[in-house]
Amino acid sequence: MKGRIVVEQPGNSVVTDLGRFRGPRFGLPVNGALDQFSARAANILTGNPDNAPVLEVTALDFRMRADQDLLISVTGAPLTLTVGGREQPQWEPVSVRAGEAVAIRGIHTGLRAYLAIHGSVDAPLLMGSCAPDTVVGFGLKLAEGTVLGIRRSVAPLRQPYFDIPLFRLGLERPAMGSELVVDVTDGPDVAEFGDSASLLFASGYTVSGRSNHIGLRLGGQLPERMSSAEVLSRGVPVGAVEVPNREELLVLHRGRGVTAGYPVLAVATSLGLDVLAQARPGDVVRFRKTTVAEATLAYRASMRQLESLRTTVNTVFKLLGVGDEPGWRELPPAIAI
Repeated sequence: MKGRIVVEQPGNSVVTDLGRFRGPRFGLPVNGALDQFSARAANILTGNPDNAPVLEVTALDFRMRADQDLLISVTGAPLTLTVGGREQPQWEPVSVRAGEAVAIRGIHTGLRAYLAIHGSVDAPLLMGSCAPDTVVGFGLKLAEGTVLGIRRSVAPLRQPYFDIPLFRLGLERPAMGSELVVDVTDGPDVAEFGDSASLLFASGYTVSGRSNHIGLRLGGQLPERMSSAEVLSRGVPVGAVEVPNREELLVLHRGRGVTAGYPVLAVATSLGLDVLAQARPGDVVRFRKTTVAEATLAYRASMRQLESLRTTVNTVFKLLGVGDEPGWRELPPAIAI
């Protein structure tokens, strides 16, 4: 019989994946997990494909309970993770016995956590992705009593002689704090700001409480556009740093519309977007200038780190017999829309 998870305290949580990559060509945002590194790591730690559905928990406490044994991992912002009332480590695979409550409490010095389950969960798909989209009203936002189908069960894994953690995989966790450094490259309109463009790197910017998955609003010392010519609406990348007015910066995130008509001063790198995903209202963001070549090298280094983790996890899981069932790496069909 297929198992299930019941959400007992949803907080602010959704089921998502890495995004709707076919969406922008049809006018839909890419969306998906805002902290892509943490979402990928959570899936790798449970032996899933990178793009398997995960639970994204934002800011508030969360609790769920399953009727079958699970293997989970929780990554992202620092927090307290308990299973059956016992505190468990983040960034490691964790066994859950049937009937035990999994609770995420006290997210701090960061904003978002990612909970992955070996084999993942059932979720509806739109254009091949389960990522929520507020524009078209699609997605699985969790509520009290929401039931999620479990695709696979894993018997509890315990150290046979000592009650100590079975896994210590040594993943280097991204640093988080109330002052965040975000790398950016020059935007297409940087020349229009003249010498004032350097103000972007001169001081910090405070994250507004009006920020969301569409974009972050930042207050601080603003560069001033020298040209008064109208900016026509055009395609803009995720990560575009816009100067829409003299009151705030706007950094477009993964929920951004595919076109906009504000001048683009800079563009946050892929790793910079992961940092911004963890920015809380009141945090200070400092921008650091980089080049496309340097940003590419940094991104490739982070992907090599995840690939190394995948190799380690696959080796350990093979020795433990985790994922030996036929087709365990292939996600079964979900509900396509």
